[in-house]
Order: sequence, then structure tokens, then C-alpha cells
Amino acid sequence: MSNQPANFPGNRNQLKPIKVGVIGVGNMGQHHSRILSLLKDVEFVGVADVNVEKGLETASKYRVRFFENYLDLLPRVDAVCIAVPTRLHHRVGMDCLQAGVHTLIEKPIAASISEAESLVNAAADHDCILQVGHIERFNPAFQELSKVLKTEEILAIESHRMSPYSQRANDVSVVLDLMIHDIDLILELVAAPVVKLTASGSRAATDSGYLDYVTATLGFSNGVVANLTASKVTHRKIRRLAAHCKNSLTEADFLNNEILIHRQTTANYSTDYGQVLYRQDGLIEKVYTSNIEPLHAELEHFVHCVRGGNQPSVGGEQALKALRLASLIEQIALDGRVWQQSDWNYQYLNSPVITAS
Repeated sequence: MSNQPANFPGNRNQLKPIKVGVIGVGNMGQHHSRILSLLKDVEFVGVADVNVEKGLETASKYRVRFFENYLDLLPRVDAVCIAVPTRLHHRVGMDCLQAGVHTLIEKPIAASISEAESLVNAAADHDCILQVGHIERFNPAFQELSKVLKTEEILAIESHRMSPYSQRANDVSVVLDLMIHDIDLILELVAAPVVKLTASGSRAATDSGYLDYVTATLGFSNGVVANLTASKVTHRKIRRLAAHCKNSLTEADFLNNEILIHRQTTANYSTDYGQVLYRQDGLIEKVYTSNIEPLHAELEHFVHCVRGGNQPSVGGEQALKALRLASLIEQIALDGRVWQQSDWNYQYLNSPVITAS
């Protein structure tokens, strides 16, 4: 199969739909299937899953083909969305990339750093697009937050990503399931190396191998401090990020798609006799955002990159950087120690991604 961009000069007068398939039709795979069936300039070819009943049900719903073995799907598509358990990301992703199929993998990119590195290298070797599903990058609230903070001097950032307990994504810790979203966002906003890190965590069950509640503090080389909290055991859903800046406090609520900017003022209203009737101590600005579904925007971006041969905004390299930091946070939360710039793995954490030879 050719991985030549779909708008290659010889094809410009007759652009063909991008043929896309979905591997894994669990919770996220269902959403991928729904949106792919609606995207223009996309031919939704089929779905693959080891669960035959679920696979057939999904294929019937969207009138596409079902494949029990995802390898049989690959010769029929230009691109795939992989929504299988994290432990299978590497094996399935490598099969797709080695077949010359452009690939979107749900986050985290892989279960280990070495697996993630091999995926990044395979994408380069086979000249394939590799996008990773850090969906919050496509949240309208984050898009607007990024614009607001371009004109602000960030001093500190705090994030809270909390959920009630669920059987979903129970094969990874809360760091790789939830916190990694905010790790990616904060790395994008701060754009500086991490030089200090502390973390701690707890488990809901003592016999569990995974942390369910983790808090971490990051120190960056430019002086910015970030506090991140993620939980799988909180009894309501929270998705918030706040940037404390020199001249403002900007809060983003990713669930309600809302941004509030708090600024100080010194406005007083007085009578002719000098009596102060009221004092305005602060001003709150509300930033309006679009209502586009983040996954819809993410998949549109993926298809655009496949068609044009452009690198995605959240490619394998960005995902690997987030995974490296997430893995270190998880390790320190388990060990209960402090990591600093002088530690041996400082350069590894902030080093460029290994590229294919």
C-alpha cells in the first residue's frame, strides 16, 4: 500500500476519500466509529475487534465490514484509529506502521518508553503519520486558553483531573490514564525543561498494582511551578486547569467548555461628598469558545495530516515526551523520593526523541 499523501500533485484534480478503519470498538472505539461515519472526504471501511459480537454490532450499525483479525483490515485502508488496551498499543501500532498505514493511537502512546520509542522510529522508517490521542489539545477551551496565555507571564499552573472509579482503563495507573492529559497540556504551555519533581500517591485497594490518586509538583527551568492532581476515586468528575499569571488568573473548565479571566482593578465609585458607595476589587472576563466536539476536531486534524502529509500537532515525539514525564511521576509517587536536575535521568527526560537512522 502506498503511503503517498492523498493530495499528491497527480491526484489534485480527483481527490479520493481517505479510507479509514477502527481497531478496537470498546468505549473510545465506538466514538471513533461514530465520528468517522460522519466526516466528509472519509470512507469508513471497517472495524476490527476480537469480540466478534461487539464488532459485528458496530459494523452493522455503521454499515461497514467487520474483521476479527485486524491484519485483514490493513490492506484495505489508508489510515487506522487504534483504541485497544494500552498493553496492545505497541504490537498493533507496529503492525499498522510497518504495513505503511497512517496511524492514530489513543493515549498513552504505549505501555513503556522503549515501546513508544520504537513506534516513533517505525513511523519515521515507513514515512507514516503517527498521531496520539491527547484529545484535550483539541478541546476548544484549551485552544482559547493557549491564545490568552500567549500575552501573559505565567508564574504557576495547577490542574485537577478527577473521576469516580470506573472499570474503564483499569490496566494503567491514574497517571497514565488521566494525569498524562494535563502533563501534555502543561508541557505545551510552559515550553521549558523540567528541573525538579516531587510526587506522591495512594491506592483505593491495598492489593492493587496501580495508583488511583496522585499529586505531583513540577519545577521548570524558567521558574514556572506546576501542581497536578489526578484521581480515579473522587465522587464527581472534574477537569480544570488554572494559570496564575503576573497580571491575571485564568481558569479553564474543560467539562463546561468555559474560560474565566480574573484581573485586579482599583475602581471606586464615590458621591460628591467623598463617600465610597462601592469598590470594584476585581474584574472577571468570560471567554466564549466553540462547541465543536474535541474528538471530532482531533479526527479531522488526523485526516487533514494524512491527506496533506503534514505532521500532527500531537505526534509521536510529543506523546513520548509526555510519557517519559508521566513514567517518572509514577515511579517517584511509588518510591516517595524527590527527583532533581542533578539526577542521572535529567538529560534523558528532557532529551530529544530518538530518531530512526
